[in-house]
Amino acid sequence: MPERHKGICFCGAVEMEVKGEPEAMGYCHCGSCRSWSAGPVNAFTLWKPENVSVTKGAEFIGRFQKTEKSDRQFCTKCGGHIMTDHPTFGLTDVYAATIPSVAFVPGVHVNYSETVLPMKDGLPKLKDFPAELGGTGVAVPE
Repeated sequence: MPERHKGICFCGAVEMEVKGEPEAMGYCHCGSCRSWSAGPVNAFTLWKPENVSVTKGAEFIGRFQKTEKSDRQFCTKCGGHIMTDHPTFGLTDVYAATIPSVAFVPGVHVNYSETVLPMKDGLPKLKDFPAELGGTGVAVPE
């Protein structure tokens, strides 16, 4: 049986479950993620879509899709951010803070060329996205 973790929105109206292991974890520094998260950086956990399910409150999920790359989902009761489907990547980002039982072990910084919060942690810093996700895969200095 794969490991399962439960997550909730800010008010608890929406509950979700992730199973197995995330495909990747890290930090995104792009302007869109910073604006959406209202923070200087966004902590992500990427999962195969079939490993993410909403178990309660699907009727309270609102969506906002600024680009074809990111279908952002939030709770319409509390405004809490839940996840973002990335159809062009074939992955779903479940925000690290919504699934607290998942040990967050970041492996990369993406869109680091847009950072407003330099982080010296020894992790790879990519200008944009990894090449396998359509980015350049170019590393930038810490």
